[in-house]
Amino acid sequence: MIETVADADHAHHGYITDKDKYLNRLRRIEGQARGIHKMVEDEKYCIDILTQISALTSALEAVAVGLLDDHLRHCVVDAARLGGAEADAKITEATQAIARLVR
Repeated sequence: MIETVADADHAHHGYITDKDKYLNRLRRIEGQARGIHKMVEDEKYCIDILTQISALTSALEAVAVGLLDDHLRHCVVDAARLGGAEADAKITEATQAIARLVR
């Protein structure tokens, strides 16, 4: 994993209070991905596989939106209180993350 300046700047991240919730969601997502793999191995109907891929995509998007919300509410708000270059950097970082999510 790549460490960013943000990793070094914060003792904890906004999602830390919901870490177990995120880990549980990610474990379910892993199970969904394994299920899709098995569906392909078992040559299941294309539309059924696509339906499961859609559900997996939605689950990943929900995790991403939750993490983004936590980032905005904690990291960005904290930086905005300090103002200056740190605030500008956090806003730019959040904007870029949003742009990656909506591609």
